[in-house]
Amino acid sequence: MCGRYALFRWPQALASLPGFPVGHPAQWNISPGASVLIQRQLEGGPEVARVRWGLTPAWLTDLSRTPAHARAETLAEQPMFREAFRQRRCLMPANGFYEWRGSVRKRPYWLTPGEGASLYFAAIWEAYPVQDQVWLSCAVVTQAAVNQRRPLILDEAGREAWLDPLTPLSRLQELLASPPAPLRECALAHFVNDPKLDAPECLTPA
Repeated sequence: MCGRYALFRWPQALASLPGFPVGHPAQWNISPGASVLIQRQLEGGPEVARVRWGLTPAWLTDLSRTPAHARAETLAEQPMFREAFRQRRCLMPANGFYEWRGSVRKRPYWLTPGEGASLYFAAIWEAYPVQDQVWLSCAVVTQAAVNQRRPLILDEAGREAWLDPLTPLSRLQELLASPPAPLRECALAHFVNDPKLDAPECLTPA
């Protein structure tokens, strides 16, 4: 499962969108519950928003249950996700993500399309009103993999379709069933195991 990812470099096209935070810091070790960036499509056009990674629908009463992931196979049916899937789709920008493998002491791996590459995870977002303030949250859409679930990574055409509110359900289902994106893998030292470490050392090769 994609439990950590990094966003330390982003394209100018993203940084030029309304809402992109001035002076946004590089993040090397992002965990569920963290404040993350999403790109979404509103009536006025595309924008960037800062949200919590852990979906919080407006009807949720148990705030200890805020899923960071939504399975592609059941996204359209599960009550937690189906309305957001239909009406509140977004993208989570990243440079890559981490996986842990092994049976004794698990080894972290860095997965990315290429060094310094930018990519976008398919995601959904929600708004949770609290008195006079609205809190935004998101969950990343995951695909089944051989051993672990990985985020659904969309190409440019897929991103446009995912964000378009008029995209038909059949096209969205095609995107959910997309083959996994080709990724490079790099075995890492164990620095990234510490969720408090947010620095380039997270990507130190093994």
